[in-house]
Amino acid sequence: MHCPFCREIDTKVIDSRLVAGGDQVRRRRECVTCGERFTTFESAELVMPRIVKRDGTREPFNEDKLRAGMLRALEKRPVGIDAIEASLNELKFALRLRGEREVAAQELGSLVMDALRALDDVAYVRFASVYRDFQDVSEFQQEIERLGRSDGEPKA
Repeated sequence: MHCPFCREIDTKVIDSRLVAGGDQVRRRRECVTCGERFTTFESAELVMPRIVKRDGTREPFNEDKLRAGMLRALEKRPVGIDAIEASLNELKFALRLRGEREVAAQELGSLVMDALRALDDVAYVRFASVYRDFQDVSEFQQEIERLGRSDGEPKA
């Protein structure tokens, strides 16, 4: 790594620590030439699959878009941000675990619905109503009944 002060290539690591829950390594470095010290952060670069939409178009996985959709469904619901972030991380892990270069948007939508169902039943129904394009109140009722039959009692 180049020294940010003198641009010399030769630097040495004098301390390394795990940060961000073990997802990053913080390295304290010292330039061999000028003696200045600086900090770098290292994290794994993980390639996410491309998303294949219903119309056949492909787009890169967008974590911000996924987060926004989940937050919209969870708006004004009693679910903490830590639980939401943990759920997002599980979703990303599940996608990477598949080892596929492309994933259908429908599969991602199903994974999101499963994640929301585990977090909050109301958020699940909200997301399902948009994802499945509910046209009238009877479709909401059917989904709520299906939720009640498979779960026992709704969470919220």
